[in-house]
Amino acid sequence: MFLADVTSGGAFPMLEKTLAFSQARNNVLAENIANVTTPGYRAKQLNVGSFQAALKEASEKRDANDGKFELGSTSEIRTNELGHLQVTPSHEPVQNLLFHDGTNARVEHLMSDLAENTMMYQASAELLKGYYDGIGKAIRGRLQ
Repeated sequence: MFLADVTSGGAFPMLEKTLAFSQARNNVLAENIANVTTPGYRAKQLNVGSFQAALKEASEKRDANDGKFELGSTSEIRTNELGHLQVTPSHEPVQNLLFHDGTNARVEHLMSDLAENTMMYQASAELLKGYYDGIGKAIRGRLQ
């Protein structure tokens, strides 16, 4: 029970969900980049804003749920019965530009999104690593 309390409290569940979301978004962005020259391909997306809103809402409701963190579902994200994040990418809206081959993907925009997502992933991973390191130090009974 103690270990469950440690891994479900504090920032741990939010960092875990953020890491899972950024990994899934990375896969979507990689697919978009791989298909940038495929005729008729429509880019997919995972909306960062809606994920962050769901994360904020879950964080605010945590106190009302006896400290239990439950991420709400959106049209793109949901958690399964085991608490793992599942995603369903939507098609990226056309931004007033549709290329002659029917695609709407611009490689420069995709690469920018990929760089932004990589930073979010790295920050989440580093924070989660720090959290685990702190737990490890507490278990070993050392400060350094």
